[in-house]
Amino acid sequence: MKAYEKLKNLRRQKGLSQLQMGKIIGTDASNYSRKERGEVKIYEDEWEKLAKVLGVSSESIKNNELKHSQRLENGIQDSNIAYSKIPNFILETQHKYIERLERENKKLIEENNKLKNAGIN
Repeated sequence: MKAYEKLKNLRRQKGLSQLQMGKIIGTDASNYSRKERGEVKIYEDEWEKLAKVLGVSSESIKNNELKHSQRLENGIQDSNIAYSKIPNFILETQHKYIERLERENKKLIEENNKLKNAGIN
């Protein structure tokens, strides 16, 4: 169960409305509803306030979310492995292209500065 679902279930078990929960964290019912659906971030201090009212620890609510973020980190590591399998000639071509863009960018910045200075004088 996701942390947001757990939060919603706990709120309902305690017989609290979204309006009441919103007041606890200093927001309106509409914004709290978006937080409870996971559309808006719940900040750590808000988790603490909500957990206190619900009589649980914030960690017990967010427990599954930590596992989810660990899976995301593993996914990033897996994608890094995939990038390591890209042939060197492709990486070299990309590196040359980036260097070319950097040179062109530098020239454009210099030209832009010259035009700015010419307009000031």
